[in-house]
Amino acid sequence: MIAVTGATGNVGRALVDRLLAAGQPVRALTRDPRRAALPARAEVVELRPDDPAALFTGATKLFLYAQAVTAPLLAAAREHGVRHAVLLSSGIVKEGADETHPIHVMHATAEQHIRDSGLAWTFLRPNAFATNALQYVPQIRAGGDTVRGVYAEGLSAPIHEDDIAAVAERVLLDDGHEGAVHRLTGPAAISNAGQVAAIGDALGRKLAFVEVDPAEAGPELFPYVPPQMLDRLLKTVAETVGVPPEITGTVAEITGTPARAFDRWARDHTADFRA
Repeated sequence: MIAVTGATGNVGRALVDRLLAAGQPVRALTRDPRRAALPARAEVVELRPDDPAALFTGATKLFLYAQAVTAPLLAAAREHGVRHAVLLSSGIVKEGADETHPIHVMHATAEQHIRDSGLAWTFLRPNAFATNALQYVPQIRAGGDTVRGVYAEGLSAPIHEDDIAAVAERVLLDDGHEGAVHRLTGPAAISNAGQVAAIGDALGRKLAFVEVDPAEAGPELFPYVPPQMLDRLLKTVAETVGVPPEITGTVAEITGTPARAFDRWARDHTADFRA
């Protein structure tokens, strides 16, 4: 049995689907089982840390996202039979990183809790998620031919959430990943303006990126970003302008299938951008 936290999120849901397709029993841990809409073959359990027996009894492996990680939760998982924890961490955790950045703090803290837990562990450190482009949904659904955003020439190598899930699947089902840190990226660099153009191509529309002064950026451009995080996010994006991103071949090395480019992600998500 594999327990999956964040089972209704982008990566977690893709992982649940993959594990079920592989014939693997899955316990999907979610804060609101009534709204989970997960496959019937998944055992859906409310993520209640005060009832660890319901969460972990019978499970030997655990997929975690950073916000769910606490030392007591990990101790309870180990006590009830979990032996291997796989964490969806972040590529921001690396040598020379700004250790005061809140995203770094959250993920590095989660990693340390897991190291200290006595569980075997594997850390997945993806850089930019392709799903970050869902921030453009409200503008694109409005029907215009322009999309406002910051730093048109900011570069990244966004990774498809199902490629992260594919790596997680292999790490959970195959031997030999204990103690490993896997850095994950998409296969090629693309600019922010290029992402908008690729979404337009997938929709059969010509979309143009209109650069906005970062000082004028707010919640309407970043609907999924907590206000207290916005300034740090803008500084992080500014640092990507004209700077080639890290690109790894880890997805192909672990899964045997190359990571998917952003234009494929855009085609997979056309329904999200249509009104």
